[in-house]
Amino acid sequence: MTMPRVEVITSVERRRRWSREEKERLVAASLEPGVSVSEVARSVGIHVSQLFRWRKELCDRVDTGSSQLVPVEIVPAAAIPPAVEAAGPSASPGRSRRKSGIIEIELGGGRRVRVDRDVDAEALRRVLDALGSR
Repeated sequence: MTMPRVEVITSVERRRRWSREEKERLVAASLEPGVSVSEVARSVGIHVSQLFRWRKELCDRVDTGSSQLVPVEIVPAAAIPPAVEAAGPSASPGRSRRKSGIIEIELGGGRRVRVDRDVDAEALRRVLDALGSR
């Protein structure tokens, strides 16, 4: 008859300490396709919520040094200089388009791109890519 494995804790401390490498290994194992998070937690004797907490801490971490945030300034519509109004097929003569929804993108070096809410997103992406590579 085989004796079951027994873990003897000799210290007074009640909490186990997990190294970052151990946490990363367990989180990686829990992210494998077809693997149950509760099975991974059970295999090492921790509660499933602890493993989910480690997943959140290790996977949701954002590198603040690589942030792509840029300053944004919201100005009242009256302060926006008149833009070239594109009269679309639905616009009738004598009626001007609504000016709401204008987006102004400042690229630096005095360059700006203004678009309205009806801009083709793919075309805008190509324009910004071209201007960004300069």
